[in-house]
Amino acid sequence: MPLHRVARFADVPEDRGLQVEIGECKIVLLRTNGQLRAFQGECPHAGAPLADGALCHGRLICPWHKAAFRAEDGALCEPPALDSLKRYPLELRGDEVWVDDQPLPDPHTPPADDSRTFVIVGAGAAGTACAAALREKGFSGRIVMIDREADAGYDRTVLSKFVLAGEMTPQETPPLREDDFYKEQRIERQQGEISAIDAPNKTLHLIDGQTLSYDAAVLATGGEPNSLKLPGTDLPQVFVLRSKTQAEQIMSSARPEQRAVIIGDSFIALECASALRQYGLDVTVLARHAMPFAAQFGEAVGKAIRALHEQNGVKFITEHAATEIIGDGKVEAVLLDNGLRLSADLVLAGIGVHPATEAFASLPREKDQSLRVDDGMRVTDGLWAIGDIATFPLHGQPQRIEHWRLAQQHARIAAANMLGGEEHYLDVPFFWTWHFGKNYNYLGHAEHWDEVEFLGEPEHPPFIGLFGRNGILVAAVACEKERVMALLAERMKQPLAMEEAWTLVRDYA
Repeated sequence: MPLHRVARFADVPEDRGLQVEIGECKIVLLRTNGQLRAFQGECPHAGAPLADGALCHGRLICPWHKAAFRAEDGALCEPPALDSLKRYPLELRGDEVWVDDQPLPDPHTPPADDSRTFVIVGAGAAGTACAAALREKGFSGRIVMIDREADAGYDRTVLSKFVLAGEMTPQETPPLREDDFYKEQRIERQQGEISAIDAPNKTLHLIDGQTLSYDAAVLATGGEPNSLKLPGTDLPQVFVLRSKTQAEQIMSSARPEQRAVIIGDSFIALECASALRQYGLDVTVLARHAMPFAAQFGEAVGKAIRALHEQNGVKFITEHAATEIIGDGKVEAVLLDNGLRLSADLVLAGIGVHPATEAFASLPREKDQSLRVDDGMRVTDGLWAIGDIATFPLHGQPQRIEHWRLAQQHARIAAANMLGGEEHYLDVPFFWTWHFGKNYNYLGHAEHWDEVEFLGEPEHPPFIGLFGRNGILVAAVACEKERVMALLAERMKQPLAMEEAWTLVRDYA
């Protein structure tokens, strides 16, 4: 095998990777326990440069979306990546590091020698991650994925960030897995919808009359957008955004210079406001809160994000609510409770989602219609629920969290436990949100805090803010501080004192 001299041993730091290149092949070198390893240099999820991430507790954490890989062998530990890292042969010749640019062979698909059938209901982030994890963990039986959409799972996060901005077409929305993956891994995809579940008899009923028996099943149906309860919501230019089809409908209607009214100030609502404004529309947000995201990010960051929107031409109305959407065959205006009439060509509702559990009426549901699971994501014998529909224990308290990466973490836990494991959710919730080219990262899940401090100013990124309660770090928010957030994603799995957290931040800043 042809080896290439790429670095000296002393060039490779102990707390992060070193990127080297052989032609167009990007490789990251890691030093772990005195040994060197060579892996693919870009994260398999979205192509982030892994050398910009953090090496902590034997894991390499991606700087962008916090996927984690075992430094010893590149094995996937945490999503949103769905694959382990490719590993490259490496030799040390004295102090010189020599690497082959051809990766070692990937593991083969498990042989079909298991008679069990596992069914996954839902093919979004959670369902796709569960199917991938089952094969990764050695399950060789039948896997059936049932989903209402014809397309295989795709990256919904780009819809509000990039598709509505015109930076990619709905058809360019990246699939979570290419079609070849499903064929090679013998994963059956079936378009359909569940009408009922018979958990004691391990049977699913579909609306077309089919029944499907399972040995284990995972419910991953996600959330349904809340619809507006106003006169005029049946007009054709009134939209919600959850699917690629809905994005297509919005983009077929939206034109630069048109007037868009966005009702709500959720993360989806304001990402859509940013995207449509970038596409050239005049955008007005009817917001419930004077400062968006203050409950999650605090007042300072909420104020900064609102200011960013306003600097880019988005208008906010915070003291009045919509009472009616007016139009004769098409949207013409939105009427407010003070009598003001806002001219509009399209209306988009971003007022949250509710768990898509209508078909699971036979199961005990919470007040919000979610399914209560234990810390292993189990609903009952042979049945698991993950993602937006699951209320699960976090730090001893039941929580339902609508984060993309968390849904995939649930999926990997459920997959392990379907195969007889006893894994539990012990991770740190993480999400990111995109506004006018700025990517805001959030770690943790803090409903209350008694101290908050910033390094840098939220109005002028880069910055990082740490939220503490009783001297312990409970959440962090940042913009353009990817590497230290990658480190905190691992360190926050154990209680981390605020003083120690600030030492880490300043060392990595």
